[in-house]
Amino acid sequence: MDPLQALEIKAFVPARDFALAQRFYRSLGFEIPWHDDHLAYVRHGSTSFLLQHFDEPAFCASFQMHLLVSDADAWYARARVVAAEFGVAVGEPADRPWAMRDFTLLDPSGVLWRIAHHLPKAPQGSEPQLDGRTGESAP
Repeated sequence: MDPLQALEIKAFVPARDFALAQRFYRSLGFEIPWHDDHLAYVRHGSTSFLLQHFDEPAFCASFQMHLLVSDADAWYARARVVAAEFGVAVGEPADRPWAMRDFTLLDPSGVLWRIAHHLPKAPQGSEPQLDGRTGESAP
C-alpha cells in the first residue's frame, strides 16, 4: 500500500447554533452517530462531514458544500419540507450545462449546499461549449 495514499477527506461545516444545525441535518435524513459539545460526526450512507460549533457569520455565509446523490429530485422533495420547517431557502432543481441536475439549499447557519445527480451523457460532439471563466454556455 502506498504510505501517502489518501483514504478520506472531510470538511468541517460551521454551525452558528449547534443544536439547531444537528436537528436540521437529522431532518434531512443524516445520522449523527457521535457528537460532543462542539463537534459532530454527520453521515448519510458512505458520505460524511464534521459539523463544528463555529459562530462566525461571514465564514458560514461563504461556506459551500456539494452532495452527489442518486436522485436530486427525491432529495428536493424532502428538502422543501425541511426548508419550510426550519425557515431556510431552497432553490428549484435545474439541469446544468456541466451534466448535472442540482438545487441549492441553505442550512440554518447560511451554509450553501448544492445537491446534485449526474445527467446522462450527451452523444459525442453535442456537449455545449462552456466559457472557462464563468461556466456558462459560450456563444
